[in-house]
Amino acid sequence: MSDSMTIKVDYLARVEGEGGLVVRVRDGRVREVSLNIFEPLRFFEALLRGRRFIEAPDITARICGICPIAYQMSSAQAMEQACGVTVDGQLRAFRRLIYCGEWIESHALHVYLLHAPDFLGYENALQMAKDHGDAFQRGLQLKKVGNEIVAVLGGREIHPVNVRVGGFYRVPAKQELAPLAEKLEWARDAALETVRWVATFPFPDFEQDYEFVALRHPDEYPVNEGRLVSNKGLDIAVGDYDDQFAEEHVRRSNALHSARKGGGAYLVGPLARYSLNFNRLTPAAQEAARSAGLGPVCSNPFKGIIVRSVEILYACEEALRIIEAYEPPERPFVDVRPRAGMGYGCTEAPRGALYHRYRIDEEGVIRDARIVPPTSQNQRTVEEDLRRFVPLHLDLPREELTRRCEQAVRNYDPCISCATHFLKVTVEKE
Repeated sequence: MSDSMTIKVDYLARVEGEGGLVVRVRDGRVREVSLNIFEPLRFFEALLRGRRFIEAPDITARICGICPIAYQMSSAQAMEQACGVTVDGQLRAFRRLIYCGEWIESHALHVYLLHAPDFLGYENALQMAKDHGDAFQRGLQLKKVGNEIVAVLGGREIHPVNVRVGGFYRVPAKQELAPLAEKLEWARDAALETVRWVATFPFPDFEQDYEFVALRHPDEYPVNEGRLVSNKGLDIAVGDYDDQFAEEHVRRSNALHSARKGGGAYLVGPLARYSLNFNRLTPAAQEAARSAGLGPVCSNPFKGIIVRSVEILYACEEALRIIEAYEPPERPFVDVRPRAGMGYGCTEAPRGALYHRYRIDEEGVIRDARIVPPTSQNQRTVEEDLRRFVPLHLDLPREELTRRCEQAVRNYDPCISCATHFLKVTVEKE
């Protein structure tokens, strides 16, 4: 291999959104790693200003077609906090159930259609399906079950319309959930088979010393609530997020990069949730993880596909538990009356912690909004991983090394569309 080499991927395949990758190597050392996000800016934070606080869940859901529930839940909870309202009981459980549906469909999409082809040596999922038809069909059916949960509870699969500040516009009768329970019983078995399947994939030895950041709840595997914690001392209320984290504009990218103040890169997502909350998983999910070769902590990003599969299993079991205990509440929502103040919300999107902050006035008009998606939080870590990964594989042919670099990016299931939320554009004239 020559002393100098440039790996350039103009368009990353099998990720949600548009981005590219540049890696420059000189004299056997990685000189530059750039994850370039060139998807157009969409300015959702600016769009929210001047809108009524009850509109936030419907507007923010449009940020992502794969994980709209995450945006709806973070925005709704932030508004409820600003207005001094708590949603609990069956409505809280109902929110957790619809979030389980999103985890199932999103994780199944990533595991089977976007990431498994990397490990099995296929260019795309359709090529993989020719040789692994049963697995491919299992993945499609798992995703369908997740979509059906979102549709039944949210009104439709994409950009659900039933979520509102204070709860839901409508809650189903108990018998409406019975068909979901039957499908979830199949999905639970399929999820266990998914864990076993991905555990057979070849994984490089690439353990990293991450700062994991995720929600942690006293009693539950984190979905909608908890304190933000890390394995390196962080333990804060969601409202203190801005004191500990900062975003900055990197010239090469339309997406902001997030970092710990005084710390640096950190990791959100399945690996962080799992490693900080292993003891909150169901016994079956813990046993499946151990049988797949994982311990209570997983710090190899390539094994994130196993962790996602374990979370599918957990989400199926949790959804079944909620459905079994479900009794329709007297009302589908609690009244939320606006008051001037700040509200903070953070929930665990499939890809990691999703933070929302809003300032509303006494009439309930949004005066300021800030949204920090998981992908912008992970971008520094993605680049740092590549800086460490590439030198270990410089003996590979350029084409194979390029493929491995793309695979490393897809470890994170980056949602590039989510990451391009807002930045200040400055035009300089010479």
